Amino acid sequence: MMSTDEPEITVTPVHVGDLAGVGMPIYVYLIEHPQATVLVDTGLTELHPAVSDLDPRIRPLTEQNLDLSGIDIVVNTHLHFDHCGGNHLFADRPIYVQRRELEDARTQDDYTIREWVDPRDVALQYHPVDGEFELLPGVRLVPAPGHTRGSQIVVIGTGDRSVIIAGDAAVWSGELINPKTEGQQLIRALDPRLVWLSHEQEPWRPDDTRSDK
Repeated sequence: MMSTDEPEITVTPVHVGDLAGVGMPIYVYLIEHPQATVLVDTGLTELHPAVSDLDPRIRPLTEQNLDLSGIDIVVNTHLHFDHCGGNHLFADRPIYVQRRELEDARTQDDYTIREWVDPRDVALQYHPVDGEFELLPGVRLVPAPGHTRGSQIVVIGTGDRSVIIAGDAAVWSGELINPKTEGQQLIRALDPRLVWLSHEQEPWRPDDTRSDK
């Protein structure tokens, strides 16, 4: 996926459920890097009455064809319930999240399912990030506020070679065609090759958009 002068990195989408009440799939992403395997977001592993109106249909990570023990690092793009519901599966792994996001999830009412952020029976190893952070060579965490104040994206590679895992910085690709939030404008400014979104099956490819004009 990367050029020969950068580490070989692959990104694999994993379908972990659907919010059938709004007809929306949920994807998390596996990054395989020569130095570590990274999971971006963790989906849901159980149902909760607080979100019953969204009628979640779950495909938990524990029931996927994944070696969860082989995941070295977890990244949360943000801490809404459909992005952190599997965090408890990785209690012995570092979990990287923007500090502002973690603070908001812990203090704001009706923000998320708080016991999924901080489970009662296990202490998670959050690593709060302040701003841009190099997670691995060729893999950066970059703040992308908009969907939440503390949202972040994962940028793999540089320039027009980059691939972005955007979480909900854009909930659907049309928001990137006409960007409004700071996070959406940042993604466009980075001029990526493709952008993976948490709630769309196929990545958004800016070149396809340009060719349609």
